[in-house]
Amino acid sequence: MSTEIRPFKIEIPDAEIEDLRRRLASTRWPEKELVDDWSQGIPLSYVQEVCAYWGEKYDWRSREALLNQWPQFKTEIDGIDIHFIHLRSKHEDAMPLVITHGWPGSVVEFQKVMGPLTDPTAHGGDASDAFHVVCPSLPGYGFSGKPTKTGTSVGKIGTMWGQLMARLGYDKYAAQGGDWGAMVTSAIGIQDTEHCLGIHLNMPIVAPDPETMSDMTEQEKSALAGIAHYTEQGSGYSKQQSTRPQTLGYGLTDSPSGQAAWVLEKFHAWTDCNGHPENVLGRDELLDNVMLYWLSGNAASSGRLYWESFNSVAMDDITIPVGCSIFPKEIFRCSRRWAEKRFKNIIHWNDMKVGGHFAAFEQPEAYVGEVRTCFRSLR
Repeated sequence: MSTEIRPFKIEIPDAEIEDLRRRLASTRWPEKELVDDWSQGIPLSYVQEVCAYWGEKYDWRSREALLNQWPQFKTEIDGIDIHFIHLRSKHEDAMPLVITHGWPGSVVEFQKVMGPLTDPTAHGGDASDAFHVVCPSLPGYGFSGKPTKTGTSVGKIGTMWGQLMARLGYDKYAAQGGDWGAMVTSAIGIQDTEHCLGIHLNMPIVAPDPETMSDMTEQEKSALAGIAHYTEQGSGYSKQQSTRPQTLGYGLTDSPSGQAAWVLEKFHAWTDCNGHPENVLGRDELLDNVMLYWLSGNAASSGRLYWESFNSVAMDDITIPVGCSIFPKEIFRCSRRWAEKRFKNIIHWNDMKVGGHFAAFEQPEAYVGEVRTCFRSLR
């Protein structure tokens, strides 16, 4: 296996952009939903509006240039080409940090925090809080390669990230993530205790503590209500992706409107957006993220991470330092006392006032502040 690290630049052929526009223009639309809200799914009028903008006004070349401002690379790990951003700080004693996205996210989520993390002095911070940032695309996501055999679970990816950091020359590093990125980061915290200094999670996954059921706090009651709502009303996508991702892939890989609707519905459900995703994120930003699914045809390969991992996530105790930031519109919002049952060395905990599932994307300043504060004591 080659260990070469190869420079990478996003360069999408004009023909692919023209094909996207052609497909958008010839979309065969379903009828309108029968309700006045999002309870039957993403509304027809909004998807039509976004797709018209996508096909007629969205300027991919300017967005491509924005993404290409960061140094990007590819390297083969366990037979899979891994795409990653690697932005070193000008401060040589900066802490190496690997940050990991989830579904339906991508490295696009982190574009507003790369500068503040690596160059804090240019963003109102102190040089002592600087990071060397490594931001990989999960296997089967973005511009990473797609696994060609089974076995690429979150635990496996955690091992791959340890190899990536070692290959980049980082003997010691920290890790951060949300969604599947939180699961990968937790796997690192279980597996790579020799090299990982500590982890920070913005969606820590722990089981509710049965011993607290007769004396729950209001926050814990809210957390259980959130789990119930997710299970009953919001988890259909995960059931499909964890059981039949291949079947889903045919429609989404062929239809850009379908791919956009599948992703954007979750940005409505999971952001702290007061009823509409564009209240917190710009339309171009939302479409940048959708493009990373569309351009590489990642509907099935991204969904397979659910098939690989959904029933096999290691929930071992984590003994290295852990920080958690709980955003109010997160899917699952555990309490500190529940978390303490699994995380044996919590060095930072904060219940945030605003924000949702895509923390770095929605609330970049708050996210950066949480990451800086969490890891400050480990330097």
